[in-house]
Amino acid sequence: MRLRVDAPPQARVRRFGRSQKWVHRATAALMGICVVTAACLYVPQFAELVGRRELVVRVHEWAGLALPVPALVGLVSRAFRADLGFLNRFGPHDRVWLRAALRRDKRRAARPAGKFNAGQKVYAAWIAGASLVMLGTGLLMWFTHLTPIQWRTSATFVHDWLALSIGIVLAGHIGMALGDPEARRGLRTGDVSREWAEREHPLWRP
Repeated sequence: MRLRVDAPPQARVRRFGRSQKWVHRATAALMGICVVTAACLYVPQFAELVGRRELVVRVHEWAGLALPVPALVGLVSRAFRADLGFLNRFGPHDRVWLRAALRRDKRRAARPAGKFNAGQKVYAAWIAGASLVMLGTGLLMWFTHLTPIQWRTSATFVHDWLALSIGIVLAGHIGMALGDPEARRGLRTGDVSREWAEREHPLWRP
């Protein structure tokens, strides 16, 4: 009679597939182009350094128009659609996570999370909504002959101030990513350590 010996757990688990990684990289690249070109348009020192304002405007416009494309193409992937479902679904544990974050309670037990924690879900919803508003106001600013001047003035106001808030939020997002090498490795390679997954996302069952 042979005794069954259980195999040791894998050291690493799959977090993202090819589609999720591609969508994230393409979106990050387009968003980076939008932010850099916006800085060149609004900060005089950058504008003088770069010059060729008309070219910068065109690059900014086309990058903004292309921003939703990676996510739309990614909808072909079942794995990407599944991740969108996770990001769009809030449960009781997410409210616990947010309360702990507001109290600055950094204990792992106080911040239960599935594949994505509540902070990541809030960020994803906010940046998606902000990007759509930026696209809409940008189109109003681009096609000036289609709308009254009051609409264009309001669109410019919303576009400029929302752009500033996006820059601040993106800086915070990048700062948090820099503080978590394993999370960055997961987006780069698709795999994370099982120990990290169990510690940071205890409710996730990969």
